Amino acid sequence: MDSHDPAVTTAEPRPGVLLITLNRPRVRNAVDRALAVSLDSALTRLESDPSLSVGILTGAGGHFCSGMDLKAFPEEGVPLVADRGLAGLTRARIRKPLVAAVEGAAVAGGFELALACDLITASDTAFFALPEVARGLVAAEGGAVRLPYHVAMEMLLTAIALPAPDAARYGLVNRLTREGGALDAALALAERVQAHSRDAVHITKRIVQDTRGLDDHTAYTVQDPLSTPVFTTGAATEGARAFTEKRPPAWSR
Repeated sequence: MDSHDPAVTTAEPRPGVLLITLNRPRVRNAVDRALAVSLDSALTRLESDPSLSVGILTGAGGHFCSGMDLKAFPEEGVPLVADRGLAGLTRARIRKPLVAAVEGAAVAGGFELALACDLITASDTAFFALPEVARGLVAAEGGAVRLPYHVAMEMLLTAIALPAPDAARYGLVNRLTREGGALDAALALAERVQAHSRDAVHITKRIVQDTRGLDDHTAYTVQDPLSTPVFTTGAATEGARAFTEKRPPAWSR
């Protein structure tokens, strides 16, 4: 990568889809301050642009992301962005669905970026790892809180890598592909998401996020104020009519 190339690039491969590419391939797209700020800006664009409905996050050069740039760490510290976590993603509240398309390494903070996405596609040669303890660090941006308990313990305490096929068996990968196919699989998932009511998608995502870990009673008290108004919307009426008339819904955007 030329020193003048942007740390993050964006493109719209299909209408409504924002492809965000981490672009530091010589260091496996490690996150320094410049990349963090650039990714945060791209995510802000995804959220604020009404023409965009789904984001895809991937990496250049055959790898997803190797995590925090340890060479930059002594001077820059952890590349957090405000209260939105690593690179503006790991603690962000993003309404629109975000798909991680993983080839190669998704390691440390790179794995945490993928875990912060809503869906993950990965090639069968990709791998995930949380080796922070081997560097005297802690996986504090989602690795310790977003994984199933026993998977988390093995990855976090031993620093062992998890091949993508194993991650898929644990339910951590939604689509497993051949090498080079993760982006196409992510685009296919994005297309399926786009076929549905945007408001219903946004509210559904929020319900899942806001009720994780709650008991049923508490979960319903959180869910119902969000879900009940949906049933009186024009989208709900259109969805029912489209089903009855055996046609695709015509959502208002």
